[in-house]
Amino acid sequence: MDSDAEDLTERARKLFSGPVTFLKSAPALQFLPDPTAPEIALCGRSNVGKSSLLNAVTGRKSIARASVTPGRTQELNFFEVGDPLRFRLVDMPGYGFAKAPPAVVEKWKRLVRDYLRGRVVLKRTLLLVDARHGVKAVDAEMMDMLDSAAVGYRIVLTKADKIKASELDAVYAATSVEARKHSAAFPQVHVTSAEKGLGIEELRAAILGDSET
Repeated sequence: MDSDAEDLTERARKLFSGPVTFLKSAPALQFLPDPTAPEIALCGRSNVGKSSLLNAVTGRKSIARASVTPGRTQELNFFEVGDPLRFRLVDMPGYGFAKAPPAVVEKWKRLVRDYLRGRVVLKRTLLLVDARHGVKAVDAEMMDMLDSAAVGYRIVLTKADKIKASELDAVYAATSVEARKHSAAFPQVHVTSAEKGLGIEELRAAILGDSET
């Protein structure tokens, strides 16, 4: 690790060990907080482990409540990092929930699309993909949405501890190939496990770095 990367990793560790607080939920655009700080958004399929990853990154046990019913989060949830405020993490509603009525899905699409296209302080989006399944059709659809909104995003494989190393290598390779097909995707794919702490330090550093660009 070079000295710049080391410095970023250490700064990220210190930052996330300080204040991280829930700010508000926004069910529609008019409820968004004022765009006074950089934002890093997290999105992913329902049950991808978004709440667990958010808890791991922030070093909190339950800052993001892991819902027993996947797909329950139908709002944009804002968390403030640092005092003074350095940036906000935005937990976007999960997608790909089979049981949601069409009207709910449509409302979700509109909220997410409008947020992605119109939020000037949005620096980066983290697209979470379950390592056990790789990129599914709904993930590819989300990648297309991010491409068309011209929002740069990082693909983050979650639950990497739940599959064998050889399977993980194959999923990582396939995901990297998929990332290169998308104009707004970073070529580097992050591999994480919220449970084991794998890749969390690197992801924290990436988040801080992205917030400062």
